[in-house]
Amino acid sequence: MDNIALWMSQPHYGYLEIARTCGVKSLVLELEHGTFDLASLDQFLAYTKAIGMPTLTKIIAPNAESIQQALDFGSDGVIVPHILGVEHAREVTRAAKYPLTGTRSYAGGRVFDYARPASNAFESENRRTKCFAMIETAESLEDVEKIIELDTVDGLFPGPSDLALARGRGAYAFNDADRADLIRVAAAARSAGKSWVMPAWTSAERQFALDEGAELLVVATQTMTLRAGIMATIHTLRDERIVA
Repeated sequence: MDNIALWMSQPHYGYLEIARTCGVKSLVLELEHGTFDLASLDQFLAYTKAIGMPTLTKIIAPNAESIQQALDFGSDGVIVPHILGVEHAREVTRAAKYPLTGTRSYAGGRVFDYARPASNAFESENRRTKCFAMIETAESLEDVEKIIELDTVDGLFPGPSDLALARGRGAYAFNDADRADLIRVAAAARSAGKSWVMPAWTSAERQFALDEGAELLVVATQTMTLRAGIMATIHTLRDERIVA
């Protein structure tokens, strides 16, 4: 299950432990619409790093501070929301890489094991951490082929619901128009020799993502799995005629 991840919006350590014992090996942390604050993010990333669980962080906003905080705390990569055109992407994602590739500021600490970094540490960190540009606006889709070519962008992460809204289609339905947008994202990543990640909540979306070469499938949210577990229990109780 190396190619799947769960989406967490609340810093619940018990949930993480259960997911890991069930075989889940990767996480995406949701800051923009979740309840993580800086203190809980710092502690949570210390824990995922300690147990060797690869973790991407969808930051709260497309700015340097949000990118650097997530990476300094130990996230293996950032997902940057609300990217507009290529020039906006160029400006924002520079904060994800140390000079001379980008403008990320040195903070020391956890990333360098609380010691002085070696001379090649910054180049190594630039390779290790990943910066995914979210394609969820009309402008970012229009420039997707240019965005993925930036040396500060390691991959693409479509936001299908917001992309459908931004393109005037209303609610995302994984229809032909939605799939066409996702195909364009996948093709741009393949053409650049870079990766893309698919939020794939349904069987059809997961098969699509595999067919289009997605590197990672985010298969369920924290609340989806909790609801599914509770509903499975309710269905069992109904079958046993314990509840109506």
